[in-house]
Amino acid sequence: MEVELVVTPSALSCIKNEWGFEDGEMIRVFVRYVSGAETPFAFGITRDTPIDAAVTTTAEPLTFYMESKDIWFLNGRSLKIDRLGENIIFIMT
Repeated sequence: MEVELVVTPSALSCIKNEWGFEDGEMIRVFVRYVSGAETPFAFGITRDTPIDAAVTTTAEPLTFYMESKDIWFLNGRSLKIDRLGENIIFIMT
């Protein structure tokens, strides 16, 4: 199965309207260490320029990507970026 990055219209609306990302921007989805608990890693997003993008998707008019150094966390699964209430959520499928 090929790894995919999917951004729902609801998440895109939140990212553009509430977080202030603008048309044409590149948004990196990255893995970060958050604690030593049961789930020590989480996803984050930031404006950035790709260096070695492993997966890319365009959610008009923004481009989302993950670098090769972060793709390990998906373990062959795809990532869906969605919205739940006022929060952006990351769902691996």
